[in-house]
Amino acid sequence: MEDRSHRTAFKTVIQFAAVALGLMAWPSGYVQAVGIEVASPWDSANGKHVSFPEVKEPLAALGQKLFYDPILSGNKNISCGTCHNHDLASADGQSLGVGEGGEGLGKDRVFRPGLHMARVPRSAPSLFNLGADGVKRLFHDGRLEIDDFYANGFVSPATDDLPTGLTSLTAAQAMFPVTSFTEMAGDPEENEVAAASLDDMTDGEMGEVWRLLTARIVAIDAYEPAIADAYPDLDLKDLTYVHLANAIGEFINGEWRTVDSPFDRDELSAEARIGRDLFFGRANCSSCHSGALFTDQEFHALGIPPIGPGAQRKFEQVTRDVGRMRFTNDLADAYAFRTPSLRNVALTAPYGHNGAYATLEGIIRHHARPVEMLAAWTSDEVRLPEVNGLIRSDYAVLDNEREMARLQAAITIEPMDLSDEDIDALVAFLETLTDEDGVNGRLGKPDTVPSGLPVD
Repeated sequence: MEDRSHRTAFKTVIQFAAVALGLMAWPSGYVQAVGIEVASPWDSANGKHVSFPEVKEPLAALGQKLFYDPILSGNKNISCGTCHNHDLASADGQSLGVGEGGEGLGKDRVFRPGLHMARVPRSAPSLFNLGADGVKRLFHDGRLEIDDFYANGFVSPATDDLPTGLTSLTAAQAMFPVTSFTEMAGDPEENEVAAASLDDMTDGEMGEVWRLLTARIVAIDAYEPAIADAYPDLDLKDLTYVHLANAIGEFINGEWRTVDSPFDRDELSAEARIGRDLFFGRANCSSCHSGALFTDQEFHALGIPPIGPGAQRKFEQVTRDVGRMRFTNDLADAYAFRTPSLRNVALTAPYGHNGAYATLEGIIRHHARPVEMLAAWTSDEVRLPEVNGLIRSDYAVLDNEREMARLQAAITIEPMDLSDEDIDALVAFLETLTDEDGVNGRLGKPDTVPSGLPVD
């Protein structure tokens, strides 16, 4: 009896050490077997730990219409839903989106002939669980954050010009795509909204774009019932774009709530369980993709191959994207981007802030060997509609030796050895994070919108 207890104690010590070193994870049932209270390393990632605020249904219903209505774009030809579509897992399926000036949807979206052509400089992120309690920043570089530094309650590119009264992070986010030339506003020579956006930037004040778009909505009688339901005490003449953005934010917050996956139900294949143990153990994925949303909401420099027009700062002439540093001007943030959530990640290819990798296998291999993968990367990995005028500029930065050296030097993740079997197992695990029901949304895509314009 004494020998058996010694062997059990010795086994416990060995397993504690193995877990601490990341060589293994707590096996199923181990806690109960040895009579100690230790949670599994993946327990905190379960969807049961995610909470959401109650949805205000009339507000969300108005937001659904606005989200899919092209009336909010300068040329009335693109909506939020064009690049964040229900049919494409709340994204667009492209490495870099074709915003204003495009036609079609998803991988089939291309530039219309004869128009000014410019790619959106970063990949369209999915919208899953953005309304969850605890989400504190948005955009790949985190330039929109909940913070009381300004009276409006947010730190954003608009600083103190962002109006007060915005009720959520997603509502604040909805203020910006309509001001972007490449996303929704269009060319300043084409319409008054884009011209106003240029004037706003020149004058250093924001607001005229939002006033013009609000006036469009007020002029559409078919919007009045939905506005009255969402804001019963509001006189229509007092409607502002803040009211519209709050509705769009409410729709996003309530629409894509996805925390009931095979992982959450512990319905994993043998290979997926191996992948889970790697993810939370030796592969160290959970050091950044942590918590129930699988993100630490922090910034990391991975050395993702740079493609596209970049997101230069005002004074820069070089095609590049320095990530978080563009917002903070801190060298420590150079080429760092926000950790994305992995919920439904199997449905939201391509991967990386610019969609440089078309597959989960590719992005995992990059995490394991960032320097080698950066050097070996080819354009076969991307999903970009070919446009003769853009092909050269899409990959120009890859020939800039100094910029590529700076990108490589900034990498903050450590390389690791992963076998082909390890990578297959990790892919199998990530596929278990798909919530097949939640991915379709609650209200869905409307068949029509009050403006009468086509719905993408």
